[in-house]
Amino acid sequence: MAIDGRIERARAVYRAAVYGGDVGELDDAARGLDAVEADVALARGLLLHARFQHGGVDADPAELQLFERALELYEGLHDERGQAEALFWIGCVHQFIRRDDPAAVPFLERAERLAAQVGDRAVRSEALRHLGISAHLAGRLDEARDRLEESSRLRREDGNLAGVASNMVGLAYIAAAQDRHAAAVAILDEAGAIVREHGAHAIERHVEEARTQI
Repeated sequence: MAIDGRIERARAVYRAAVYGGDVGELDDAARGLDAVEADVALARGLLLHARFQHGGVDADPAELQLFERALELYEGLHDERGQAEALFWIGCVHQFIRRDDPAAVPFLERAERLAAQVGDRAVRSEALRHLGISAHLAGRLDEARDRLEESSRLRREDGNLAGVASNMVGLAYIAAAQDRHAAAVAILDEAGAIVREHGAHAIERHVEEARTQI
């Protein structure tokens, strides 16, 4: 397997320092390794989150620690795109795993603002989705609908139609809570068509569950 270029560069900088006495690139090479570590911490956290989300395992406390470490490193690197993603996942752990919405919201809001600043539609759509969930939990249905619709707009722009379908499940629940039952059924019909077309089997289960509850 190929070695990340930033690791190769660190090795080269090491050789230049040890054999040639050139230490001018050590700090820059170290920053490159910080970026590698941040990316790896974030990716490891994602794998733990996926295992938990699909059941059969308890929440791993290392997940939050990994996302917090990634945030610390991205902050040191002044990498706002990385910070936005790490902030989102910290918020997601608090909301989805720890069921602590008040703790989650500040992280989600910071993630949404930073993602908007750097033009990261994917992270912004995720933050908006979870802020919509928070609003729904608090009974602020119009706000929840607006958040999910804006998240869906961004996901459509990115071609993430399975993500759009996932949001539509939430929008259907909101429609039902607002006594818009025909709209709720239509939303689920559209979501079902999307997930079947794109093979999003995990989302399809949520669509069918919603049908039984709306």
